[in-house]
Amino acid sequence: MQAVRTIGIVLFDDVEELDAVGPWEVLSHWARTYPDDGYRVVTLAPQGGEVRCAKGLTIVADHSFDDAPSLDVLLYPGGRGTRAHLRDEQRLAWVRAQRETVPLLTSVCTGSLVYAAAGVLRERPATTHWQSLELLADLDPTVEVRRDDRFVDDGDVITSAGVSAGIDMALHLLARLVSEDRARDVRRYIQYDPQPPV
Repeated sequence: MQAVRTIGIVLFDDVEELDAVGPWEVLSHWARTYPDDGYRVVTLAPQGGEVRCAKGLTIVADHSFDDAPSLDVLLYPGGRGTRAHLRDEQRLAWVRAQRETVPLLTSVCTGSLVYAAAGVLRERPATTHWQSLELLADLDPTVEVRRDDRFVDDGDVITSAGVSAGIDMALHLLARLVSEDRARDVRRYIQYDPQPPV
């Protein structure tokens, strides 16, 4: 029996709810419904425990950064809370350490700003929330900013645009890790077929 591989979703105060919970819905439904695919999804926060999100939702992280399991995929969501991370050398050092050990880094929305500040996106194509595209370029002028892409897959780093784009990215990730058919099954179950009413 193969070892279970782990996808970790980072949580922090003022994380944008859908940035984290959208991909969680996609990935955790998949992992629970298809356990033979060999993946699990966990959440981690700096100290573990409760995290208060940007719109007031409280989520309890499964792990702290110190006791988190070894990860195969890391997902860094965005939100107002990321702004402080851009100047937090301890947080940026943690991100750089993940780059050294985690095979695939992903982000939603302004999570990519943290990657840029940590040097992870140097000379790579990337995207973020439309309101933060200029900041992404300012943080690292070597980044090829993809202004119109919902997500950008650059091999061992995948970034996505704002909020709901994280669901698209998570479905792409699932297609990449297993198959397009599996991703379609999950998309159908969560009834994700965007046709905005306005």
